[in-house]
Amino acid sequence: MLLTPRQELILRKVVDAYAATGTPVGSKVLAADPELDCGPSTIRNELAILEDTGLLAHPHTSAGRVPTDAGHRYHVDRLLHGPDRLPARVGTMDMQLVRREIDEAMRVTTETLSQMTNLMALVSAPPIDTATVRHVEVLALQPQVLMVVVITSTGGVTKRVFTFDHPVDPGLVAWAGDELNGRLAGVGLGARSLRTRLSDPTMGTRERAFLDALAPAFVDLVATAEDSLYVDGSARLLAEHRHTDIDQIEEIMAMLERRVSLLGVLQSALGEPDVLVRIGSENIEHAPALRSLALVASAYGLPTRKLGTVSVIGPVRMDYAVVIGSVREAAFQLSRFIEDIYETS
Repeated sequence: MLLTPRQELILRKVVDAYAATGTPVGSKVLAADPELDCGPSTIRNELAILEDTGLLAHPHTSAGRVPTDAGHRYHVDRLLHGPDRLPARVGTMDMQLVRREIDEAMRVTTETLSQMTNLMALVSAPPIDTATVRHVEVLALQPQVLMVVVITSTGGVTKRVFTFDHPVDPGLVAWAGDELNGRLAGVGLGARSLRTRLSDPTMGTRERAFLDALAPAFVDLVATAEDSLYVDGSARLLAEHRHTDIDQIEEIMAMLERRVSLLGVLQSALGEPDVLVRIGSENIEHAPALRSLALVASAYGLPTRKLGTVSVIGPVRMDYAVVIGSVREAAFQLSRFIEDIYETS
């Protein structure tokens, strides 16, 4: 679809005004804009053309126009492929991330992005099979009960409790902590060599049997772990739709409760070279609950592998320039942080 420069400018003005006010935009409002060098009659004619192309709609109760999903899509495509870098309210978003573990980085990123855009923000954490073992602690909770704590290179912490039939020698517990750190530090959680590292035929029978008993704390870690999703601003999303059909609200709430389904939707961004934007009806195939909303998402990770996503969900009439810029900047900053974490682990 090809528009004249004037039509593109008018469409952008309508999208921006509608995002700011939530009300239809009339020709008189547009004629007062100093960037438009034409009168109300010319603007009305251009609005009619934009309506005929399906980019604008004309509510029966108003003299103004509102952008359709297609109109928002046209506007977003120009933003994504335009020469200018989009504004990012999260431009100072380093937030000393390099000093924090990944869990805190995910939480802070989500919270900040939600506050800056005033929309619901979501960040998916890297899958656990991309991490390595950073540190192991073997703790005696009771004479017969031990807890193994595993800290990964991404800052994740997992705990597993083991109960034995008889009291465990404290010296054996201390030895196991040192031995496990020496054998497993830097080993990938998804690596096949992990179990091999725990098996050593030269080790004494007693020690080998003890490490075999503790092995599930490591070898079962990937299989039992769940992907983490950080969400902030759910109340903003629901407040925006408080006048929406009750069935739609229930669908949105159910989607928020089912983190697995949300993760599946966000994974679509992993295959995108830049920011993924889905507007209104474009969500029906992937997430029907979002059919009246817009999704803006971008992947972050390592130069050779994308690990997670940063995203914002909000009304179709959101400020796309700011949201796209903010999501893109947040993904960039998280990628820098992740690279630093993985290089030093």
